[in-house]
Amino acid sequence: QLQASGGGLVQAGGSLRLSCAGSGRTFGNYAVGWFCQAPGKEREFVAAIDRSGGRTYYADSVKGRFTISRDNDKNMVYLQMNSLKPEDTAIYYCAVVNFGERRPRGPWGQGTLVTVSS
Repeated sequence: QLQASGGGLVQAGGSLRLSCAGSGRTFGNYAVGWFCQAPGKEREFVAAIDRSGGRTYYADSVKGRFTISRDNDKNMVYLQMNSLKPEDTAIYYCAVVNFGERRPRGPWGQGTLVTVSS
């Protein structure tokens, strides 16, 4: 189970960096994805990264604005969010994924709330 953190309140056009903490010596064996759930909407895919950090893919809505990265030595995955828009407001979650897919493979952990004001 992975735990997301780093959310907060930011103005439109601003930036935030979310963190996803994993545990255990096998963290580097898993691809990890970020997902978000806006009020009244279903949870949806945002971005994912492979085990080594060498390959990534994104939802069309965040391409060019968000960057996913990881540091396996620290058991962390990050989501750098730039040029934020009010429609990015959501609870963000991270989860293990099968690389190439856009759904979680494991259980959801605690999310982190991102609020973008206009």
